[in-house]
Amino acid sequence: MPKYLVNDDGSLGERNDVALAGLIHKMGWRGTTSTMLNFGEKDGAKAYLIGEPGKGLKYMFHMMNEARIGVGMGAVVLGYAGYLQALEYAKGRRQGRPVDSKDPAQKPVPLIEHADIKRMLLAQKAYVEGGLSLCMFAASLVDEKRTTSDEAAASEADLLLDVMTPMVKAWPSQYCLEANNLAIQVHGGYGYTREYQVEQLYRDNRLNPIHEGTNGIQGLDLLGRKVMMQNGAGFDLLVARIKASIEEGQANSTVQPYAAQLAAALAKAIDTTQVLRQTLHGGQAAKALANATIYLDLMGQLVVAWLWLQQALAAERGLRSGETQDEAFYRGKLAACQYFFHYELPKVYQHADLLTSLDTTCLEAEEAWF
Repeated sequence: MPKYLVNDDGSLGERNDVALAGLIHKMGWRGTTSTMLNFGEKDGAKAYLIGEPGKGLKYMFHMMNEARIGVGMGAVVLGYAGYLQALEYAKGRRQGRPVDSKDPAQKPVPLIEHADIKRMLLAQKAYVEGGLSLCMFAASLVDEKRTTSDEAAASEADLLLDVMTPMVKAWPSQYCLEANNLAIQVHGGYGYTREYQVEQLYRDNRLNPIHEGTNGIQGLDLLGRKVMMQNGAGFDLLVARIKASIEEGQANSTVQPYAAQLAAALAKAIDTTQVLRQTLHGGQAAKALANATIYLDLMGQLVVAWLWLQQALAAERGLRSGETQDEAFYRGKLAACQYFFHYELPKVYQHADLLTSLDTTCLEAEEAWF
């Protein structure tokens, strides 16, 4: 629907009958204007069909998939900004004393010396750097399919990107938002005030679980379409990539425990996917997809754990290189990996148990019960 109509000779004609009805006053993202439009208030608005009738959804996905990677990346950078500000605040703000030392003559210690503050900072680091790795991997697949001269490699990159896209959009928009939430918590009461930016970062990031298809829609897309298409070829390709990293990790004494944990979680995810695939093929789509969002979270945790394993392997190589100026950076990577495997990856098992039970609690809840 153009702003101006075009005459038969190619010249600009009259303005189309589209009127600005007003601005949308949003919780965040106020720097990006959203508007309400009214169509056809006078002589009738004119629009033109692009492509073939009945294929609009297919065309939309062609346009939207790369935008969904952008949503994931936007969520990451907002989460990362909040993490860096929380880190700086925790290093500079003195408050409280160690739990094993209550001497009132002792000066308060910086917030970062408290275990619970470290927990919140490690969670933020694990979320934002894991999310960044996820988005960069997807971006590399976009580059590969566009630039490689190997048709088989391009096809493989495209197929893997199809499977990854719902996770790339949804996982950062959920967990990097949680990073912003934790950044506010690290700031304490100041975090809710406009003297500090973390409250704005949270407001801005809250759009991303909704933006470019809600996370619930991403779950339906992943389970109902992406892991089922081509008889599960994309899912199998992802599994093969994860198994290759597990094999590499098993040869490294430091990383080997994480490789073993990931192997067990991967086996659980494969079994869960098989149960849901059989349920779908058995004609029980509503039952299989009732908890699609839970499946999306399961797969997101699994894939980000895989990417953290790769980062841990790279950090190990860095430490062995003897470059002492980067030692803290590498050890920070290993600590964040450990956090993710101890605190986040176990969620896979809870999700898998719920999914394989084909629980119908949400499916069968009736309107009157609410």
